Order: sequence, then C-alpha cells, then structure tokens
Amino acid sequence: MLTRLQTFFSRFLHRRHRRRHFGRHPLQDLLAGRGPRSVVPHPMAQDLLRVAADEPAAALERMHSRAEGLQPREAAARLVRQGPNGVEHEVALSAWRHLWHCYRDPFNLLLTALALVSWLTEDAKATLVIGAMVLLSTAIRFVQEQRSSRAAEALRALVGNRASVLRGTLRALPIRQLVPGDVLRLSAGDMIPADCRVLSARDLFVAQSALTGEAMPVEKFATRHAGRPGEAREAGEAVLDQANLLFMGTNVVSGAATALVVNTGARTVFGALAQRVSDGDAQAGTVPNAFQAGINRVSWLLIRFAAVMVPIVLLVNGFTKGNWLEAFLFALSVAVGLTPEMLPMIVTSTLAKGAVALSRRKVVVKRLDAIQNLGAMDILCTDKTGTLTQDRIALVQQVDAFGRPSQAVLQLAYLNSHYQTGLKNLLDHAVLARVELKAELALDQAFRKIDEVPFDFQRRRMSVVVSRRDEQHLLICKGAVEEVLAACTRVRGEGAGDTLDGNAGTGAQDVALDAALDAEQLARAQQTAAQLAQTGLRVVAVAMKTLPPSQTVYGVADEAQLVLIGFVAFLDPPKESAAPALQALAAHGVRVKVLTGDGEPVTAHVCAQVGLPVGPILTGAAIERMDDAALAQAVQVYDLFAKLAPLHKERIVRSLRAQGHVVGFMGDGINDAPALRAADIGISVDSAVDIAKEAADVILLEKSLMVLDEGVVEGRATFCNMLKYIRMTASSNFGNVFSVLVASAFLPFLPMLPMHLLVQNLLYDFSQTGIPFDHVDEELVRQPLQWNPGDIGRFMLFFGPISSLFDLTTFAVLWWVFSADTPAEQGLFQSGWFVVGLLTQTLIVHLIRTPRLPLLESRASPVLTALTVAIMLLGLWLPMGPWADYFKLQALPAAFFPWLAVILLGYALLATAMKRWYIRRYGWQ
Repeated sequence: MLTRLQTFFSRFLHRRHRRRHFGRHPLQDLLAGRGPRSVVPHPMAQDLLRVAADEPAAALERMHSRAEGLQPREAAARLVRQGPNGVEHEVALSAWRHLWHCYRDPFNLLLTALALVSWLTEDAKATLVIGAMVLLSTAIRFVQEQRSSRAAEALRALVGNRASVLRGTLRALPIRQLVPGDVLRLSAGDMIPADCRVLSARDLFVAQSALTGEAMPVEKFATRHAGRPGEAREAGEAVLDQANLLFMGTNVVSGAATALVVNTGARTVFGALAQRVSDGDAQAGTVPNAFQAGINRVSWLLIRFAAVMVPIVLLVNGFTKGNWLEAFLFALSVAVGLTPEMLPMIVTSTLAKGAVALSRRKVVVKRLDAIQNLGAMDILCTDKTGTLTQDRIALVQQVDAFGRPSQAVLQLAYLNSHYQTGLKNLLDHAVLARVELKAELALDQAFRKIDEVPFDFQRRRMSVVVSRRDEQHLLICKGAVEEVLAACTRVRGEGAGDTLDGNAGTGAQDVALDAALDAEQLARAQQTAAQLAQTGLRVVAVAMKTLPPSQTVYGVADEAQLVLIGFVAFLDPPKESAAPALQALAAHGVRVKVLTGDGEPVTAHVCAQVGLPVGPILTGAAIERMDDAALAQAVQVYDLFAKLAPLHKERIVRSLRAQGHVVGFMGDGINDAPALRAADIGISVDSAVDIAKEAADVILLEKSLMVLDEGVVEGRATFCNMLKYIRMTASSNFGNVFSVLVASAFLPFLPMLPMHLLVQNLLYDFSQTGIPFDHVDEELVRQPLQWNPGDIGRFMLFFGPISSLFDLTTFAVLWWVFSADTPAEQGLFQSGWFVVGLLTQTLIVHLIRTPRLPLLESRASPVLTALTVAIMLLGLWLPMGPWADYFKLQALPAAFFPWLAVILLGYALLATAMKRWYIRRYGWQ
C-alpha cells in the first residue's frame, strides 16, 4: 500500500500546475496552513511540532508512554479509540457505488441511449431487449469484480508488513495494529509505518523523497537541533524540516533507531495528503501503466473502426430505404455490435482467475494487471543469494590473512555480529549460529558495547566498538574484502595469539607482531581471499584496532588504519532446482541476468554450477565509468554483473527498459528496492525486508525460480485468453458490418432489425464469459507476449471477410432458393441470417482460439464449450419456438437446415485453411 502511495504522491508533488497552484511545495503549504480552504496550520502538524520540541523523556510523557513501550492492554484500548493504522489509497466503494461504476462505461451508456430512443418510438420489445443487455453486462461485471476484489484482498493479506514494537518485550506486529505511544525499533530496510519522533539514533539515514522530493537520504537525530560533532543544525519551522521526525511511507536506508509513534492512519502526513489529493481529484494526471496503455491502444483501434463504419451504414440505409429514423436505429445497433462491451468484465475476470491460479503456485499478485507484465517479461534480472543458491549459509572456514586457521578471526566476527543493532544479514546469522562462542567469550561479563558504525552500501562494511573490563576500546570491522582492505594499514603477524582469552589476540605482544600492509603483504592477503572465493565460498574480511577509553562516540572516520586479522568464509550451495528452472525460463524466452553484490569468483563459480554460461563479468566499478550510451551496449552483451551497489542495479534495469525490453527484477534486500521500483515487474519474497516487499508487484511465497517460471507461464496464459476475446470480437464484428453494408446496398428492406442485432450481440457476448476459463496451448506461452494493436487490426481485416463471404452465400440462398426477395418475406430473410450470423460468430470461437486443429488437436475448456453449445442451441430455438413473434422472427423451413449445415461446414473448413496460411505468413502470438 505504501509504495503505491509513494508513486502516486511523487507524481502529484512534482506536477507543474500543482506547484503553481500551491506555491513553494504543496505538502509544506498544506501542513503550514497555506492553500485552498486552509486558515490555520493542520492539527496533525501542530501535534508533530510539539513532540519534536520535547526532549525524548518529555515526548514519552506527552504521549503517555514509557521507554519500554505500552502494555498490551493499554495498546488494545488505544487501537479501539484510534482505529487501525492504515491510509487507504483506493477507498473501497459501497455496493451501490460499485454497481454505478460498473454501469457507466461508454458501451452501456450507448445501449441506454438506444433503449431510450426505442422507448420514445414505442418499440417496447427493442427497449426490453436492450435493457436486458445493459442489466446482464452490468451484473456480470459487478459480480466478477466483487469476486476479483475479494480474491485480491485475500492474497494481499498474505504478505502484510510488520513492525518491531516494544510492548514490555520486543514483538513483531502488523503495522495496522500500531497506536500512538508505541515505541518502535527501526533498522535498515524497514518501512516507517507511522509518523514518529526519534528517541535514539545511530547513523540513521531515511529516504523521504516520496514526501519532499529530496533525491538523497536525509540523516535523522534524536534531538531537534542536532548534527554530527562540530556541526550545527537549526530546525526550520516546517514539519518536514524537523531532524527528529520520521514520516509514514518513508524508509530507513541505513543505521538504526528507536522511535515513538505520534500519529497513525489518517492523521499522518501521508493521511492528510491522501485526503487533499482525493478532494482535488489529482488522480486525473496519473500515467497508465504498460497494461493499461495496451488496452487503451486496442480500444482506440476499435473506436476508430466504428467511427468510420457506422456513418457509412447510416448513409447507405438512409439513402436506399428512405427511412432515416429506421436507418439511425439500425446504425446505432451496428455501433453496439461493434463495441466489445464485455471487454472490462472479460479482462477483470481473466486477471482475477490468473491471480488465484498463481496463488495456488505460491505466487501472490499484489496488482492484478502485473500478470500481463509477468507474461510479457523477456529479461529477468535476479540476485544470486537465495535465488540460485539455497539461502542456507553456513560458516565453514576462518583463516588469518595468510590462510592458516584462526579462532581469533571467528571470535571477532562473532562480537561484531552479536553487538550490531542494524540489519543482520544471512552471514551474521551464520556467525551467530556458533552459539558456543557466546559462553566461550563470556560476553555478559567480559565485554560491553560502546558504540557502532552501521552498515551502508557505499562502504560495504560495518563496525562495533566494545570494551573489555573497562580497558581500552576495541573497534571490530567486518565487511566486503576490498572495502575492508582499503581501510587497513597493517596486518596481524603470524605469531600472534589465536584467541581472545586473557589478553591474547589484543595485547602488546600481538601488536608488536603486526606488519605493515605493503604491496607484498596486500597481495598475499588478496590471494588468500581469492583462493577461498574460487571454491565458491563467500568471503568476509575482519579487521580491528584498539582505541583509548576516553572516546565514546564513533563514526565512519574511525574506520581507518585498521589491522587486518583475517577472513571468514561461508558456503551457500546452489539449489538443486536452479538449473532446471533456468532451462525452463530460457525455453520460455526469458533471458536471465545475474546482478549481485558478491565478487567475480563467487559469482562465476555459482553460475557455472547452475548451468549459466560463465562469460565476461561486468563490475560495479566499470559501470561507474560508463555513460548511459556505453552502458546500453554493455547490458546487451553481459549477463553477469558483480560487486554492484543499489544504484548500479537500478541503472542496469532502466537501461534494459529503455531499449524496449520488458524487465523483471527479483530481489529481497534493501539494496534491491531501487531496481524493484525501476523494473516493469518487481518480484520479491515473503521473507524480504519491508521496503523490498512494498516495492514489488509480485511476492513469491517460495523463493524459487521454478515457481517464477510457472508464474510466467500463467501470466502468458492469462494474456492469451484476453487476446482471444479481442480477436474474436473484432474479426466477427468487422465481418458482420461488412455484410450489413453489402446487404443494405441491394436489399429493399433491412437485412436484420435493430433488435435482432442486439439479441445476437447479447447471446454472443454471454458465450464469451467462459473465455477466462479456457485452456491455452503450450506453444502459445513459449515466448513473451505483448500488446500489438497492429496485429489485432490485421487479424480483424483478414478473418472478418471470411465470415462475410458466407453471409453473402446465405443471402443468395435465402433470396434465390427460398424466394425471400420481397418486403413481405423479409421476416424469413432476417430469421435465416440471424441464425447463420449467430452460429458462425459462436463457431469462430472454437476455430480461432487456437493455432491447432480445433476439437482434434486442441479442445476448449468444458465451461467455454458448454456456453457456446448452449448459445448455438438457443439461437436455433428462438425462431422455431413460441417466442419467435415476440422477437419478430419466424420459423425456418426444414429445407433450410441442410443448407445451414453446408454453410457452417464450408465456413469451418475455409477458416481453418486460411488460419494455416495466416500462421505461415504472420505467425500466431
């Protein structure tokens, strides 16, 4: 929800006409009381400013809370009073309003106008039939969308975000259960779930561009007038300028903090802006996504066709028959026949069915139209860890800088992982799994934490500072090999102590053995790390230095002149399913590119094990030196990218998209969030950090590329079924109109009454409601599928005239064989063409739903088969049954039915033959 709001508000805040209307910044103006209908500062802004001015203890007292948080009973009472912590971007419509929205599409409005004209001309039967069409299409769409909405909500509930909340003890709670007064623990990757006041912070950087437009993360502090040592920072008057306030919808980039919830739900900054945007109808300026743009292009194709054909029908009938009112009603009926009024329902139903089918495969679709993008994806960019590998990292080696086993390296790594409060990754958990070290190091008695320097993706390392028995401080740094080596000036000598017992490992005797990290020693250390990496191990460097006990606050600048102690190496074996999954994706036309922060040796080793070609590897350092043109060429050549920072991944994704590819990105970490947002379809997993899950369009409940391949196939099947309806409707409608034009020019009467056209259209559309449940041939989902209006137009012009040929044959049979050549016999003519037109329209569903031979090589689903057979039988029964007079039809002679069989057989054979020729010439998407 929050990511949709971020995207939505970012567009709103940067829209030029809004800037001119509100002034400097619309959100700042709103909070300060400037802008339309505002005379005093927003009450929410006043609350935040008061709490920002308090000291942390006073802020807790103002919110009637404590450092250990609220008690569960008090929190439950506040939840009842305040309501759930949620800002609804798309407010749920009431049933009546939803029904109105289902009715008011252009197709139904056109039918209503036609019904009104029929009622004014006292044609009660036509009015009734048209009214039935409107009611049926509205009701079907209403029921299907209600079911789709319930299914989507149920799926989204599976991947709700949680927050770490202090309520006596630290617990993970759904963000909707947060209340004012709650105390939160925040770390890198967390979404900020409410408007909060910082109580304590360590190197806390927050991305709040969705609210303020600031491109770079902003550092936050525990006090209002805060800054780093030696700096001064004055707080501005505006709420968003406060250095100790955090806002819902933003996210922690790096660092850690404890924060007090001040406002939740609609009283947050997000909530206030959501209300203002809703009042101003700002959604009018949003840009349609790829799926919506494709639907729009197809719709305009049909509208342009109708805009040309309908006036021609009106003029031809008006001039030849002389009855312009009748010609007008007939032209309106033709217009109705040309409009795919069931398109919204078919699209919604097909997407909803696809989402439910994907959920059975443990794929949760957060946004229904993302299914089409999943099917259109031709490049998948994926991280390595947990996708190609098992995500079960185990620590397997700990060595000094020269490759000898070293217990001291492991102990220092354990202290670093244990005392850090930021984002603990899988490597930290693997270190902490060595539980015997906790007792061995006597952490509770021997060490106490002084400070830490949290991890960020530029430094690619983090440090903790601990003290032992109030002696000198020990800074322990752990991180990527190159980045840690860059901070080292010395290396621990070969005779140093191998443990931290007593004073060994940190004493003067060890320091005396430290050697300068000159070019020779650096080469030896790099060779040790490379040898480990070449065997597929992930290598982390560990370094340290001792500091005097007088210093209490540490920062990035203290990560200098370190002593390299050694390396810890981890094994993350490839998944057994990775190789077949990659083969399946390749068979379905998806090219896989690996984007990882790991080094080249590890990347190459893992890719070779899972069957990916190990070609040249492009590193983040090389990307830094490339301009956009050079990168555009490189991303086409390289499939493996190593040592990437978050912005490198985003640049690669954007470059691929700019070249016309439909790009999916799969990731689960905070470093993946920019690329997830930049991709056509972001894919994450349920165990991902908050910001990654919020940025993703699709969530995998099972972190497997095989599951993703199944999702791609289902997405393509969903798209195929939508395309079937559009192709069938467009081609059959074109054929009918072409036939109408020819017949109108030569017949002394209307070839079919307006009511006949409407009933035929109603019955045909009802038969199409089974398309979302239809089978899709395997070859149709082998390659990515995208909207191609030009192909749809060509398909319409190719297959439409085939049905017109047999319509003209029907005209000839009725005219010359059954003598339906006078106005007195027009009922027979109209009834005969009504039956042939309906049966050929319905038959074409089976003929062109598949490139294979229908019935023999590919059969429709039971639902679609039952509906089409039922409609064909009903079409035969109407002129022969008791309701024939009501619909102004008449019984057909028995001699007509052999002719009907011949016409239908000829139509099926010719359509199948022409389909074969069309496939050879143009292919079949």
